[in-house]
Amino acid sequence: MDLLTMLNAFFSKSSELINTTLVYSTALIFGALGGIFSERSGVVNIGIEGLMVSGAFASAVGAYYAEEANMGIWSPWIGLLTAMVFALIFALIHAVATITFKANQVISGVVINFLAAGVTLYLVKVLFNGAGQTETLNDVFSKWEIPLLSKIPYIGPAFFNAYPTTYIALILVAVTYYVLFKTPFGLRLRSVGEHPSAADTVGIKVKRIRYIAVLISGMLGGLGGATITLTTTSAFSHNTISGQGFIAMAAMIFGKWHPVGALGAAVFFGMAQALNNFMRLFDFSKDIPQEFLYMLPYVLTILVLAGAVGRAKAPSALGEPYDPGKR
Repeated sequence: MDLLTMLNAFFSKSSELINTTLVYSTALIFGALGGIFSERSGVVNIGIEGLMVSGAFASAVGAYYAEEANMGIWSPWIGLLTAMVFALIFALIHAVATITFKANQVISGVVINFLAAGVTLYLVKVLFNGAGQTETLNDVFSKWEIPLLSKIPYIGPAFFNAYPTTYIALILVAVTYYVLFKTPFGLRLRSVGEHPSAADTVGIKVKRIRYIAVLISGMLGGLGGATITLTTTSAFSHNTISGQGFIAMAAMIFGKWHPVGALGAAVFFGMAQALNNFMRLFDFSKDIPQEFLYMLPYVLTILVLAGAVGRAKAPSALGEPYDPGKR
C-alpha cells in the first residue's frame, strides 16, 4: 500500500469518526443546554436524565401515531414536538417542587429520574400490549446533505452530512449564547442565579425567571431524548437513554455552565462513544472485551468530573431556594 492510499484511508476513517461523533454528541448538546438554563437561574437539575427519558418515550409514541395517521415524513417532527411537551410536564413538576415549595433540588431531580423511568415503562406496556418497548418506527430522520459543502473532500462528509437534529443543536448553542449574554432576559436569568435578593430589589421576578428557565430546560432535555429515538434506535425501551442525561450534566459542568464550553465537552464525550464503534473496525479490537469499550464514555465522565469539579465555579445561588424574607 503506497503512502497516498494510506493517507486517503486515514482521512476517510477520520471523516467517518467525526461524523459519528456529531451523531452521539447531539443529544448531549441538547441536555447540556437544558441544564445550563436551569442551573444558571439557580435551580439544580439532576433530572436531565429523566427529562431525556420522557422525551425519548414521547417522541417514539408521537411519531408512531403520526405514522398510523399516514403523516409520512412529518412523523419524526411530530415526535419532536410531543417530546418537548411531555418533558415539559416533568420539568413543571420539578419547578413546582423546588421553586414554589422549596424542596431540596437534588432530591427533586432524583425523583424526576425515577418517576420518568417508571411512568414511561408503564405507559409502554399499556400502549403496546405489554411489550417491553415501543413499535419500531419506519419514518425517522435521515441525514441531510448541505449542497456543495457536503461535496468537499473529507470535510464535507464529516460536517455537512448530518441529521437535522444536529444542525438544530448547533444553532441552539449560538441562540443560547446570545440569549444568556446579549439579551435583558439572559441578564435577569444569570442575576437570579448569582444573587436573587439583589435581583429582587431591582424588580426582577425571581420565581418567574426560574420557572421559565426550568421549563426551557425540560423542553431541551426532551429534545435530547427524542434525538436518540428518532436518529439512532428508532424505538424506545427502558435502556434507550442509559445515562446520557448524566453525561450531559457532566458536559455542562466541564463546560463551566457556558454554551460553547458545553458544546466542546459534549463533542468530547460524543467522540468517546463514537470510538466504541470506530475501534471495532480494527482487528486488534477483537482482543479487547466489549464491556471495556462500552464503559469508555462513562469512565471518561467520572474522570473528567473528578478533575473539573474543583475548578468549575457554579452560579453562586445554585441549589438555594429563594426566600424573599431573607436578605
